[in-house]
Amino acid sequence: MGHREDLLEGAKRCLLAKGFVRTTARDIVHESGTNLGSIGYHYGSKDALLAQAYVAMVENMSEDFDGEIRGEPGSLERFASAWSNIIGTMRAPGSMWRLSMEIVAMGDQLPEVRDHLARAQREGSRGFVAMFSGVPEEDVTEEAVDTLGSFYTTLMMGLMAQWTFDPKSAPEAGQLTDGLRQVIRGVTATGETP
Repeated sequence: MGHREDLLEGAKRCLLAKGFVRTTARDIVHESGTNLGSIGYHYGSKDALLAQAYVAMVENMSEDFDGEIRGEPGSLERFASAWSNIIGTMRAPGSMWRLSMEIVAMGDQLPEVRDHLARAQREGSRGFVAMFSGVPEEDVTEEAVDTLGSFYTTLMMGLMAQWTFDPKSAPEAGQLTDGLRQVIRGVTATGETP
């Protein structure tokens, strides 16, 4: 590995150990075996490096999300199966979702980082649509990202907050699925098309 990759891997370890705010450039250099000048040369700033490290960590988690997903695309069974996988990552030791909440809470203090992460979040929304609908990511329309992707991302953000704040009372996939089933029943009862 070169300095660029070493820095990225060191930044990931620092994020998990110390979080975004408490990680210093010196921490990253120590963890990566590189030098301070490498951060600026390869990433521009410590915050930009940490943002890229965070995005890389989230992208790696998509494999855990995608695991074995049962059910036909768009079905309640698939909804429950996918959320069960996602919630499993929140329950795992060393979960990075606490770090995600830190980044959300401080987003307005780091506009450069927030903008980078907002672009990554949009692609995450695209990934959610693909996962739940069974459509390849490259075929997900912008309208689907703006509507269905936003719905799934909002649900994800709420889950992260609940699992970070009080894991004992945070919902499981079955509860989310039952809630969605009730929404569908309510919409159907009013004569609207779900």
